[in-house]
Amino acid sequence: MKFDTPRGGRRATVDLEPIGYVESDFKDIQHDPQVFKDTVSRIRLLEEYTDGLFRIDSYERLYVIFVFDRAEGFRLVIHPRGDTTRPERGVFGTRSPYRPNPIGLAVVRLLSVEGSALTVRDLDAIDGTPVLDIKPYEEGY
Repeated sequence: MKFDTPRGGRRATVDLEPIGYVESDFKDIQHDPQVFKDTVSRIRLLEEYTDGLFRIDSYERLYVIFVFDRAEGFRLVIHPRGDTTRPERGVFGTRSPYRPNPIGLAVVRLLSVEGSALTVRDLDAIDGTPVLDIKPYEEGY
């Protein structure tokens, strides 16, 4: 994945490569992130990143940074969750996948670690979603 970012009046390219992928029962984009509440899914890391999970099981919760790889285009003003009965708002005040930079962030509960796979709860990402990074979640940090 390549992203252009401004730097000193010119654009620089930032390359991001997935460290793994989501395994989930959800196969299509979901407009209501509440459907993911309490669901269990897995994050399967590429083998070369397995050592990065060393002692991650000491954390109860994690941040998962991922890419909305199937969201096409973006909208700056939208109805939250695609519900036209709700007032419109700016995309940055929503969890919509239709963003200028299609990056997602979730706080998940870590259930288990088995080799290169993490089993987590509450990850609002669909099956096959590329994962860019995982970080420990700590209150007040």
